[in-house]
Amino acid sequence: VHLVESGGGSVQAGGSLRLSCAASKLSSLSMSTTCMAWFRQAPGKEREGVATIPNDGATNVADSVKGRFTISKDNDSKDNDNNTLYLQMNNLKPEDTAVYYCAASVAWYTGRWLCPLKAPYNNWGQGTQVTVSS
Repeated sequence: VHLVESGGGSVQAGGSLRLSCAASKLSSLSMSTTCMAWFRQAPGKEREGVATIPNDGATNVADSVKGRFTISKDNDSKDNDNNTLYLQMNNLKPEDTAVYYCAASVAWYTGRWLCPLKAPYNNWGQGTQVTVSS
């Protein structure tokens, strides 16, 4: 899997940004249920899950960004090997400042297929910086 993020930048508090992640070679995830996700890591802090989306099913959004961030994919894509993941970020706050990473993995099965916010995703992009000033 190859993941390339874009769309980061600097914005004032209350502003919006839309991150994109171009994903290719998704067919290497041989399971039928896969997860794509956004994580972020602020300076001096551990990486945290922001939002996840399965290839089918409901999204999962961290409480810290719920109501402000929306994760989505290119649902018009008929190409099983490539897709684009998005993160629409509204009403940004200075505490949202971080490097944002796109990730992908097969889903986890615990009675049903899940895309957890805390899980060992094994495919990562290089990250894109988001800076929010007050």
